[in-house]
Amino acid sequence: MGYKIVFIGLLIALSSLVIGCGADTYSVGNDMGWTVPPGGDSAYRNWAAREDFELGDQIIFRWIGTHNVVQVTREGYDNCSATNYNMTLSPVHTSSPTTFTLNSTAPHYFICTVDSHCRLGQRVTVQIGSSAATPSLIKTGAFLSTILMASISLLI
Repeated sequence: MGYKIVFIGLLIALSSLVIGCGADTYSVGNDMGWTVPPGGDSAYRNWAAREDFELGDQIIFRWIGTHNVVQVTREGYDNCSATNYNMTLSPVHTSSPTTFTLNSTAPHYFICTVDSHCRLGQRVTVQIGSSAATPSLIKTGAFLSTILMASISLLI
């Protein structure tokens, strides 16, 4: 009887670990934060390329000084513009920190609209790494839950 309880406890713990895997939080630019990068937009492009973003992750924009952040369309990103209503996907956020949740697998474009900051490189594209990662996690959790329920029913 004692081994059954230990076995059920281990199954519950294993299920919790897999099902409990959740979203990550990323600080845009890491230590550099959200600023006009010294090397132009390659700094944020390189930062984003090193990260493995998944659906549901959060990105935090932190800055000191006069900056802002707005999520824009590809056109808004390419033109460094959020003045046209059709180019903005969020309000202009003027206080730091500002958090966005990656809620679709489409690319997410962000710019700073202060002066020429965007043209000087203060913009970033965040792309979900592998859209297959989230469904596979859900399938794994569902599979483990099924195993857990079957094991409990056999042990009782």
